[in-house]
Amino acid sequence: MCTTCGCGADNGPIRIDGDATARAGNSTAVDVMTGLLADNDRSAHHNREHLNRHRVVAINLMSSPGAGKTALLEATIDALKDSLAIAVIEGDLETENDAARIRDHGVPAIQISTGNGCHLDADMVHKALHRLDLAELDLLFIENVGNLVCPASFDLGQHRNVTLLSVPEGDDKPAKYPVIFRAADAVLVSKTDLCPLMPEFSIERVRGHVRALASSAPLINVSCKSEPAMAEWLDWLRAGLAEQKQRLRSGDTLRVTTQPEGAHLHAAGAGGEAR
Repeated sequence: MCTTCGCGADNGPIRIDGDATARAGNSTAVDVMTGLLADNDRSAHHNREHLNRHRVVAINLMSSPGAGKTALLEATIDALKDSLAIAVIEGDLETENDAARIRDHGVPAIQISTGNGCHLDADMVHKALHRLDLAELDLLFIENVGNLVCPASFDLGQHRNVTLLSVPEGDDKPAKYPVIFRAADAVLVSKTDLCPLMPEFSIERVRGHVRALASSAPLINVSCKSEPAMAEWLDWLRAGLAEQKQRLRSGDTLRVTTQPEGAHLHAAGAGGEAR
């Protein structure tokens, strides 16, 4: 899609749990952006219908690299696996390291290795879904590629977006990367156990930046080092599951709204104006 971040380069196949699948060439990224997004949205709609049929709630986790997505998932799985059936789709450029970590906690994990692709798309997720027994699941986490720009522009078929900001990154990231934080249904401040060591970090400044984006998303503080510091996050997940069950009974569903501004910037980064 964009040559600046690498996902538009034709760098060979992606791999889903080790099996290669062809990567489409993309020599005119800007000209085909609208069509690609439309194709992605059709696949996302299909994914969401597929998940809804099986009453599975999907959460898309987004953050910069190293913000603690996988550690959050490990702690979340340990807290919930006795009451909920959970699976994870892992997105990384290379390696199956994170999927292996998740499997060590006794839940299925499908690894998508994107090569140089800087985000997951709906077709990748569609292929991964067919490797899971959705009839046996309650909750699916999609750990997106670490990147604070592109993932917000692509609907994967998920029901909720969650954006992580870790304490060591600094409290100004929502102001610097507004699209991905504006797309969030919840913003998690991770690694809060480090706050005493980093007095320059202000959770209230984070809150102010998020609210300046006209976002009412809850700001949830988490630390994987402490069970009490996970409680609010776990309650948010349980509430989302209950809300989705109620919506499905009335023929509705939870759904996310990707950011048109993000799609525009993504295409413009490829060397021209988005159409």
